[in-house]
Amino acid sequence: MNGITDMLILSLLEGKDRYMYEIVKCIEDYSGGLLRISQNTIYAAAYKLGNDGRISEYSKLVGKRRTRVYYRLEEDGRAYLAELRDSYRNTTNGVQNILTILDREDDKDE
Repeated sequence: MNGITDMLILSLLEGKDRYMYEIVKCIEDYSGGLLRISQNTIYAAAYKLGNDGRISEYSKLVGKRRTRVYYRLEEDGRAYLAELRDSYRNTTNGVQNILTILDREDDKDE
């Protein structure tokens, strides 16, 4: 399950550039409140993704005086996202296969 936070950040950035609070809010809202990842956790992951060249950031003026830092998905990030998605799907499918077999075994024992 490693890389879930990275995968969520990169997936959200795949569609459009976003700022930090928007990323945190989207994760919570899109998951129906099941996933709540702190802004600090998202910042730490974004910092590492930025250092690895997978995302970049830029400032944008919002209103008259306020600037907001937006994050953008880079090509290396797209490739990494594809790897993370494959790994996630393999993991979840593998777990589901195991649970299905165990459920069948339990049904036989009854």
